[in-house]
Amino acid sequence: MQTKPREASVERPEDVRAPTLLIACGALAREMIAVNQANGWSQLKVTCLPAILHNRPDQIPERLRQRIRTARAQGYDKIYVVYADCGTGGLLDKVCTEEGVERIPGPHCYSFYAGGDAFDGLMEEELGSFFLTDYLARHFERLIIKDMGLDRHPDLLGMMFGHYKRVVYLAQTDDPTLDAKARAAAERLGLAYERRFTGYGELADFMAQAAEHDRDETSAER
Repeated sequence: MQTKPREASVERPEDVRAPTLLIACGALAREMIAVNQANGWSQLKVTCLPAILHNRPDQIPERLRQRIRTARAQGYDKIYVVYADCGTGGLLDKVCTEEGVERIPGPHCYSFYAGGDAFDGLMEEELGSFFLTDYLARHFERLIIKDMGLDRHPDLLGMMFGHYKRVVYLAQTDDPTLDAKARAAAERLGLAYERRFTGYGELADFMAQAAEHDRDETSAER
């Protein structure tokens, strides 16, 4: 019989601030750590929910609520959510409002990587666009081919991707290996291929705002 682990509580001296916590999708972990390290934001700590939850978006809101409450029990003063809506139909925003936390704006990571206006432009340019990020290019075989059953039922390929015209790889890094993987993914799906370098886009901006807010609050308390 499995028992639910108890939420740990950490006591801190009154004059010691806990770091700011970013609760994120596991698909963003590598990128967020890279941004954090590049900027030296020691006050920002990152924790992630499993990326596989994207296959069960109905589970994301309550899993997020649990993680927020655990973090508060551990003494975190400020918490940000680095999750787009991710197919939760607004339920993620409901949890954020109820728990009093702020999340990164946007319906999905493609939007905040490319930038909202730029992403809308890509969709206006070609509605039948299938997007990849560094994470999806890296794990395409597992997440798309195997998890969608295309390795076992290749006849489903046309049904699932027949309305797409192109693969657009929104690249966070200049990595020839990932570019080759993304190009191979497009060929596997029988689609045209385009690469657009986005860097970390609005993800980096959101993290910078969280770091700046933490500095401002620390300065105000002194």
